[in-house]
Parts: sequence; C-alpha cells; structure tokens
Amino acid sequence: MPRKANGESTIYLGKDGKWHGRVTMGIRDDGSPDRRHVERKTENEVSRAVRKLERERDSGNVRKAGQKWTVAKWLTHWVETIAAPSVRYNTMVGYRAAVYKHLIPGLGAHRLDRLEPEHLERLYARMMREGAAAGTAHQTHRTVKTALNQALRRGHISRNVASLAKAPRLDDHDIDPFTVDEAQRLLAVAATQRNGVRFALALALGLRKGEALGLRWNRVDLDKGVLRTPKQLQRQKWQHGCADPAACGERLHKRQSCRQPCNRHGRTCPPPCEPDCVRHAMKCPKRHGGGLVEVDVKSRAGKRAVGIPAPLLKALREHRAAQEKEREAAGPLWERGDWVFTQPSGRPIDRGADQRAWKALLQAAGVRDARLHDARHTAATMLLVLGVPTRAVMEVMGWSQMSMTTRYQHVTAELVAGIAQQVEGLLWRPKEGLATDN
Repeated sequence: MPRKANGESTIYLGKDGKWHGRVTMGIRDDGSPDRRHVERKTENEVSRAVRKLERERDSGNVRKAGQKWTVAKWLTHWVETIAAPSVRYNTMVGYRAAVYKHLIPGLGAHRLDRLEPEHLERLYARMMREGAAAGTAHQTHRTVKTALNQALRRGHISRNVASLAKAPRLDDHDIDPFTVDEAQRLLAVAATQRNGVRFALALALGLRKGEALGLRWNRVDLDKGVLRTPKQLQRQKWQHGCADPAACGERLHKRQSCRQPCNRHGRTCPPPCEPDCVRHAMKCPKRHGGGLVEVDVKSRAGKRAVGIPAPLLKALREHRAAQEKEREAAGPLWERGDWVFTQPSGRPIDRGADQRAWKALLQAAGVRDARLHDARHTAATMLLVLGVPTRAVMEVMGWSQMSMTTRYQHVTAELVAGIAQQVEGLLWRPKEGLATDN
C-alpha cells in the first residue's frame, strides 16, 4: 500500500486483535502534532470514530488535548475556581445548590466530553418526579448550561449539550397588580403603622426589598425630594471560623428523618445530616461573613436617583421624627447605623420580619393575599397607566433592559376599560356642526 502523507489519518489492525485509528487534530501548545488515538473492535466502528474526529477538526470544534474531565470534576472546578470570585453572593448560592445537590449526584460520573442532551433531560424529569419544582429544574438547567459554555470556550468539549437539551417548562403565574383602590387602602393603613412608609415606597416607587431595607438617611434628601439607591441589604449565610466545622456543629446534626406527619417544618423536612456535615455555622463561636450585609445593588442601572412624591416626603419626615423619639428612649442601647427603617433598637430590619409585616398589612387593609414583589409590579403598571415614557420608566425602576417593561407592566382591567372609553369617544362621538335628521 502507498505510504500515508504526513498528517493523514490512519487505520490499522493491531497485534491485540483490535482496530486502531490515529487522526492529526492540529498542533499542541509545545509545537508537537496533536495526534488522537481511537480503538474499536471492528474496522467499521473505528472508521466511524476516525471520521467523527475529522469532522470535528474540519469544523474547528476540537476538544483540547490533555486530561479528560468528568462532569463532577469540571463542575467543582468551575463553581469554586471560576465562578466564585466573579459572581454575586445570591447567584453563587444558586450555583452551588444546583451543582452539589442535583448535577453532581445525578451526572457526576460521566465523562465531560461524552455527556449527551438526553442525560440532562432524564435528570430534569427525575428531579420533578421526586418532587422538585419546575423552577428548581430550570435553575439547574441554566447552571449547567453556563458551566458548559465555559468548558466550550476553553476547548474541553466541542459542543454545549445543554444548549441542545430541552429545558423544563415553567408554568406562567399570572401576576395581578393591585388596583388603584387596593393600593390606596394599603397606603391608608400603612400610614398608621410603624415603618409603614417602607411599603408606601414599594407601592409608589417600586423599590426592591433589599433597596428599601438598605436605605440610609444620608441617601434620602428630604429638601430636594430625591432618594438614591446605590446599596441594598442582603442576608448571607455564616461561615465556620473554627478548625473542624463537622465537630463544631455535631450537637446540631440531624440524625434521622422526621416522623410523618411532621408539625415542625413548614413545607418539606430537611434530610438527615451527612457524617461529615459542615453546616450549622450560625452557632460557631468563631463564625464570620454572615448576617445582614450591605452590598451593591444588582446592576449599574439600579444605582439611581428617584423623585419622591409630596405625600411620601411628608410621611418620611414624620417617620424620622418618630424614629428620633425611639432613639432617645433606647439611649445607649441604640445601634447607630443611620438606617431609615429599623427595629426599636436601631438595628436594620430582617427580611423575614419585613415579610411578616407585609402580610399583616394586607390583612389589616382587607386586601387579597399577594407577594411583596407584586408591589413593584404595581408601581411599574401605574407608570404605564400614567403614560410615562419607557425610557423614564426604566430609570425609575432601575432597569437596564427594555424587555423588563413587558415583564413588569401589565394591562389591567381598569386600563382595558379606559382604552374602550377612548375608542368610544373617538368613533362614536357626534361630529360638531353636523345637522341631524328630523
């Protein structure tokens, strides 16, 4: 047989009785040829494997030579080394939950370059059969897609199978913003409650929960009627500061599953702790990094100045006067932080207490149950009713993308009725100066 040209693929029967193929894929970092080897039982099988490598080479989608990553090894490296230093705290919490709770237990043993879309789809289906919400499965899909995108850019895989896998379908939850009457009833009751102006800010200006709770007085200009939102308040998990986290939290480890029916836990019971559990850092005597932490708002657009309506200015002045009286009563026990909304001791308000106060406000006002975040949808929808230009709406709400307006602004029944009246006035309005038939 004629001699193969340099760089041309070869197929041959080895002394071990198996068929072997060798394909030149390119040049390694040190300048030597990147020659890949495949081994199969039959000549047809090895021919198909060789042609596949040639197609990858010709299309430019060549997996980098070197160590063969498993899914578990890559995801651990990605989440701890690549993602951790560059993403926000809450984003990292979601990444770690998806990686360590779902992806590694479900797919970790697979070779990274042999992962298929069907593997992901079966994982999502299994998660939902075992009781996971569609949103949890969808978050897991977004996480693995992001991780595999990074592996693709670095040449560890030749395609991102998560882009091919069908993501779990998310049920659309209809959001019904408060009507003008409901909003007015909420504002009336909030005016009588301690820290009630905090919910007035949510309804009128659409402040996010962290933005409202993270307000300081030096960011509220009562003379000019403007508040700024460069920071927000966020609760973060405590970290162990001791040498042996497992031993530190041993007395708090859960040894067995809850008896059913369980009256202790609200929705689902937490599983028993692993033998080397390193949680329960909140009780560590050397804990660090947790509790209520002031952080930057989510995006540059979130750092905004918002005009305060006159009734809200009046309410904020009254709120500040009441807070001064509380500070004088607390004396040396008052914790200085310049927070706009505080506990009686001056400490900032926890998100859980804020949620309970919101639910109590709904009940006191006789308004249907709703999420606190629905107040932000209400504020955006009111701007739509008022005909505020989209660019101005984005500035007020702190959005960087115009697509957010379609998510938060809703065509309510009141708006539909108003449009119908406008059409009626245009088409059925009697023309002036037109004589009528007798």
